[in-house]
Amino acid sequence: MGRYIVKRILYILLVFAILTFLLFSLYRLMPANRAYTDAKTEMQGLKNSIAASERDTKFDELYLKYQRLYGTDTDNTVILYLRWLGLYPYYDGKPNGILQGNFGHSYEFNAPVVQVIGPHIRNSMIIGLVSELFILAITIPLGIKCAVKRNSPFDRGIQALSLIGFSTPSFIIYILFILFFSSILGWFPVSGMKTPGSDYHGLKLVVDTLWHIALPAICLIFSGLAYNIRITRASMLDALNLDCIRTARAKGLSQKAVIYSHAWRNALIPLVSVFVGGFFGIIGGAIFMESMFGFKGMGLLLFNSTKTADYDLIMFIQVIFVFIGLVANLVTDLCYGLVDPRVRISK
Repeated sequence: MGRYIVKRILYILLVFAILTFLLFSLYRLMPANRAYTDAKTEMQGLKNSIAASERDTKFDELYLKYQRLYGTDTDNTVILYLRWLGLYPYYDGKPNGILQGNFGHSYEFNAPVVQVIGPHIRNSMIIGLVSELFILAITIPLGIKCAVKRNSPFDRGIQALSLIGFSTPSFIIYILFILFFSSILGWFPVSGMKTPGSDYHGLKLVVDTLWHIALPAICLIFSGLAYNIRITRASMLDALNLDCIRTARAKGLSQKAVIYSHAWRNALIPLVSVFVGGFFGIIGGAIFMESMFGFKGMGLLLFNSTKTADYDLIMFIQVIFVFIGLVANLVTDLCYGLVDPRVRISK
């Protein structure tokens, strides 16, 4: 197992390097030039103190200064990428990239991208963890019961509801929930992360935050239930038809032992990727939900930074998404071995 994990980590590093290089090359095509913008800004302040005949030369000097400062004084994409990683020195002979803790600067927020992303990724992780835990707690028992009571009125009713939820676009669900729970019942606020004008601390802050994220979490849970219930039911039905399950029943084991000790373990295999992928997917952000509820998560941050062409911020968010995807695949494969000894990795 240890050798396998080491090999997978090396594989992750290789794929990470390839994907980030492709992203870096792609985003270099964006019409954003930090050195040019800063040189132009400084030139505006010096415009009145410099003769008109010298302004072009002065601007070229300022532009070159900022290019060397930001490491963009070359058009070689490979060198620029290595500088971004921190594996190639700048003009002053010192590397200053990701490996040195320099993840870039956000022009829109005028702050390091790490400071900008921190609260957003924390919010996405909180709501992702809450929603996924509730989805697991609801879909697993419902999916099992639907499979055990196949074609019963209960099963048909749940399947009809799940089909409606599966077929309805997520933004329609959000609108209906806002209308019902916020506008009609008034149970939850329509949007935002806290009560406007409030300055809560301690327990009051926690309660107020939970009150504001409750409706977005409910929407995510409802949206995820339909698909997960159907997958759980289908997986459980396949497991109940296995020869080993028939053998267990023929040996006289109780229905409960057959379902939870034998069938459920076999049904978990296809569900692992769904549940693990769902959690890591929520961490990456849900643009529709965050836009409609004003939820400051990763999806909304990426959407806004794309509109403002905030290059460094966009690039770092995409790097996080790539890393999350690679880690999710590794965690999924390791979970396969935990839930079923037949797929445990020994080499």
